[in-house]
Amino acid sequence: MSRIFFEKDIMKRILLFVLTNVMVVAVLGIVASLLGVNRYLTPNGLNLGALLGFALIMGFGGAIISLLISKPMAKWTSGVRVINQPANADEAWIVNTVQKLATKAGIGMPEVGIFEGDPNAFATGAFKNSSLVAVSTGLLQGMTHEEIEAVIAHEVAHVANGDMVTMTLIQGVMNTFVVFLSRVIGYAIDSFLRKGDSENSGPGIGYMVTTFVLDIVLGFAAAIVVAWFSRHREFRADAGAAELMGRRQPMINALARLGGLHTGELPKSVAAFGIAGGIGQLFSTHPPIEDRIAALQNAQN
Repeated sequence: MSRIFFEKDIMKRILLFVLTNVMVVAVLGIVASLLGVNRYLTPNGLNLGALLGFALIMGFGGAIISLLISKPMAKWTSGVRVINQPANADEAWIVNTVQKLATKAGIGMPEVGIFEGDPNAFATGAFKNSSLVAVSTGLLQGMTHEEIEAVIAHEVAHVANGDMVTMTLIQGVMNTFVVFLSRVIGYAIDSFLRKGDSENSGPGIGYMVTTFVLDIVLGFAAAIVVAWFSRHREFRADAGAAELMGRRQPMINALARLGGLHTGELPKSVAAFGIAGGIGQLFSTHPPIEDRIAALQNAQN
């Protein structure tokens, strides 16, 4: 029975993710149409100004909308239960810990939540003073209070550093680059293939195929850049956690503990803001645990 419920939950998350992305693309398409920037292909050639406007809307629009809805999406996709009123001593301790660290970091009190799953935690939200910090049941069961506090400090450091907004801006730049360049190259290749065609009245199959392929290829390249920055940002959050804790050892201990545990997989919308995760060196949003421990150990006092 539990397996059936698990599979239904996975399907629900996938469906919600797909529907959300379809709605975002539809909204951005309407905006681009109203502004007229979707008509960048003209009888006289490619209107680079209109194309840049279209690329900016599609690139930054999707990233910004994703940021603005990041908290509710994280709650829905991760099954986060927000602690409005602590039901026991453990929940009271978590809320008090987040409050203490948020005050020390100079940010507003985040919402605090718990979700079912293997050891992990994440922070999300569009603004520093209205964020969400969530920890998994596996994390609470598999670590000491000091280690959990270090993990929470890591997430609070993400919020204090403004990582959510920074990642959104970088993603927006990469998205814009992909949309703009794929269409410029697609148009150039299509024009070359159709050179001398007296009935050239619009984009041909060369444009459509090239644009489609480049959207994928350049999308992978952009993902590598975003993942690289995400890994760099993890080192900063680790250092920020050590600063909030007043010493490095609790964060080192927490990372060492996570290195020996099976960390839970987070939904894509918040994976970059978890404490651990990532598959593959180039596309991983987190550096190897041993590299993070080494960076803390080698940090100057």
